[in-house]
Amino acid sequence: MKFTETTFPITQVREQFPALTRTYKDKTVAYFDGPGGSQVVGTAIDAIANYMRIGGANLHGAFPTSWETEKVISEARLAVADFLNVQANEVAFGANMTTLTIAIANALGKNFNAGDEIVVTEMDHRANVDPWIMMAEDRGLKVRWVKVDTETKTLDLTELNQLINENTKVVAVGMASNAIGTVVDLKPFADRAKKVGALLVADAVHAAPHLPMDRDQMQIDILLCSAYKFFGPHIGIVAIKEEIFKQLEPYKLTTSPTYYPDKLETGTQNHEGIAGIRPAIEFFAQFGEGKTRRERIVSGIEQIEKHENRLANRLREGLSAIDGVTVTQAAADVQKTPTIAFQVDGIEPGDICKKLAEEHSIFLAAGHFYASTLGDVLNVNDSGGWVRAGLAPYSTEEEVDRLIGAIKSFV
Repeated sequence: MKFTETTFPITQVREQFPALTRTYKDKTVAYFDGPGGSQVVGTAIDAIANYMRIGGANLHGAFPTSWETEKVISEARLAVADFLNVQANEVAFGANMTTLTIAIANALGKNFNAGDEIVVTEMDHRANVDPWIMMAEDRGLKVRWVKVDTETKTLDLTELNQLINENTKVVAVGMASNAIGTVVDLKPFADRAKKVGALLVADAVHAAPHLPMDRDQMQIDILLCSAYKFFGPHIGIVAIKEEIFKQLEPYKLTTSPTYYPDKLETGTQNHEGIAGIRPAIEFFAQFGEGKTRRERIVSGIEQIEKHENRLANRLREGLSAIDGVTVTQAAADVQKTPTIAFQVDGIEPGDICKKLAEEHSIFLAAGHFYASTLGDVLNVNDSGGWVRAGLAPYSTEEEVDRLIGAIKSFV
C-alpha cells in the first residue's frame, strides 16, 4: 500500500505499540529516544510472552517444547534473511551487536599478523571501533582512522586509497551515525576494500530501522544490527557471508557446535527474545507492497521513511529557527536518518532532557551516545554532548510541535 503525507495510517501504527498509552506527570508520553532503543510492537511482545507461557526449552530435545524452540529460531533466521537479503544459514544471534562484534573480531584476528592493518572511522559508535582496536592491540596490527570533515559532518574520503591499502584486513564502517544521523556512502569503502582483498564490516544498528538493507548488493561481508532498534527485543544480529562463516573460528566451548551459524552463538540463547524478532520485522511488511515478504519489507520501510523524514524535516527547521539552538547536521543534500542532535546555549544537554521529561513528558537522551570520537572531533563532549531526538513510525506531528514548543520555552 502507498501513502501520502496526509494518508499515513498513524492511528493504525500507534495502536500497535502498548507503550504509547503511558502517561507521566498527567501527560501522554512522547518518545523521541528511538535511536537508543525503540518501543516494542505489540505482536513482538505477544510472541515473547507466548513462548514463555506455553513452556520453553533448550535445543536438541526429544519433546515438543524443544522442537518449538528450534522452530522459533528457524523462523527468526528466515525473517532476518528477508530483512537483510541474505541466506538464513548466514544469520546468527547474540546478546547484542557489541558482544557479537567482539567475538567476530577475536575470531578473525587469529588469521592476522603483525603489520596487517585495520581501518575504523571517527564517526562510528565505539561498538564498531573498540572491538577492532582491542584485537589489533592483541595481534600487533596497525589501526588507521578515516577522519570526519568537521564542516560537512561527513567522512573525509580524500585519503581513502592510502588508508585502505594492501595491508588492510578489515574495514569497519557504520552505515549511519547514531549521533547526528549522517548516512554514509558505503560504495567507496566497498570498492576499495574489494580491490585490496579486505573484509567490509558494516554496523547497521542505527541504519536498519530506516534504510532497506541488502548486504550483498552493498558488497558487505559482515553486517550487524540489533532488533531492539526496530521495535523488537534486545537481541544482536549478524549476517556473515557463507564462505567467511565457514572459515570463522570463534572462541567457544569444546562441546559447542562446530557448524555455522550455531558456532558463533555461545551458550544458551535468549529464546524468548528471538521469538520477538519475526513479528518486529513483519511490522514493516504490513505497510508494503509485493508478492514476497522481502518485497513487502523493503516497500514498507520506504513508506515509513517518508513519514519519518517529513517529521524530521519539520523538527530540524523548527529547532534551527530558535535563537540559541544549534543543530549539528550535514547539509541538506546529504542523506540522513530521522535523527536530530542539538544543543541549547547556556543549558547542559542533560538538564534539557530532565526539563523535557518533568515539564512536558517528552523522553529523549543526552550525551555522545558512544560515538565519543565524533563528539571529541566536533568539540561537544566537554559541554555534555548533544540532546538527541529520533523519529519513529509512531511519532506524530503534534509531538514534534510539542518538542519545538518546549525548547522555545527554555530559551
